[in-house]
Amino acid sequence: MQITLPRSALFAALGMVKAVVERRNTIPILSNVRITVDASGLRLIGTDLDIEISTRVAGQPAATGETTVPAGMLADIVAKFPDKADVTLSLAADGQTLTVASGRARLNLQTLPASDFPDISAGAFDCRFTLPPATLARMLGKTEFAISSEETRYYLNGTFWHRQDDKLVVVATDGHRLARIAVPSPAENPTFKGIIVPTKTVSRLRVLAKATEADMTVEISETKIRVTAGETVLTSKLIDGTFPDYKRVIPASSEKHMTVDRAALAGAVDRVSTVATERGRAVKMALTLGTLQLTVNNTDAGTGEETLDVDYAGEPIDIGFNSRYVADALEVLAADSVVFGLNQPGDPALLKSPSDDDLLVVLMPMRV
Repeated sequence: MQITLPRSALFAALGMVKAVVERRNTIPILSNVRITVDASGLRLIGTDLDIEISTRVAGQPAATGETTVPAGMLADIVAKFPDKADVTLSLAADGQTLTVASGRARLNLQTLPASDFPDISAGAFDCRFTLPPATLARMLGKTEFAISSEETRYYLNGTFWHRQDDKLVVVATDGHRLARIAVPSPAENPTFKGIIVPTKTVSRLRVLAKATEADMTVEISETKIRVTAGETVLTSKLIDGTFPDYKRVIPASSEKHMTVDRAALAGAVDRVSTVATERGRAVKMALTLGTLQLTVNNTDAGTGEETLDVDYAGEPIDIGFNSRYVADALEVLAADSVVFGLNQPGDPALLKSPSDDDLLVVLMPMRV
């Protein structure tokens, strides 16, 4: 096996693949990247047994073949070559070492057989549709912040995808907040049961979408999702669990409505929460006619208070929220103003942007 490739192309491909590879692993071959050279060029594959990413670099090989080498070490080596250099990968006749050469530099890496490398991409995918990369990146970027990191509630450790009323819907919640975005259904009008896409997969899909210009192909089976973007293919296992009936926590209506400048509120929350405890981070919102007063009390550090002018004509209400959750919600509701739909102090609040009906955020209140 031997092939010569531009360093920049090889480095970019390695960066995409090694993102799912763990440097330290109890199974040695899972720390490796699989290298396959055929007539059309080189393909790299990395996996952690839950996610697999493969990508291709076009080239003219001197000899075909395949092997595996440590992904992190190969990436480190290629990173240290000059950007405009060419890099040659050559597998020894006995298959025991891979030589990485550029200019006068030659480094030899120990290999493991490609036949021992796991393959999680096999199987039939009975649902297929396409999405513009900007749409996929937006759907995941607007909901990822609400994914739970609590391992005991594993079914919340990802985003829930499903079809509803000719919409493709993505939801995430950690039990304290919820984000939902709904976009028009893809042209293929796909039919599939709701799936839970794991957090790590969501993160890698966002990166892949941002690096892609052409439409991305999404394929779904009962246990896996596969997304193809140009020469890169990401295959991931799905979370085997039941996502809760999230619709029950979304307020059907709101008695009170507050419209506030998003940037002004974000700045005020950031300032007053400076004195909040890391554990509590509670901010009290006191709403009266045309006025919102934010207050944070910390018996050990001090207090913070700020008043904003808002559009509010309802009855006075005091309600508390986690200040970090408010800040996260305001960041994804990227518009000039945000509308808070409120009922009683103990009821969840519904946050929306007047200019974006696709997205909503629900915040559970805190006792203050």
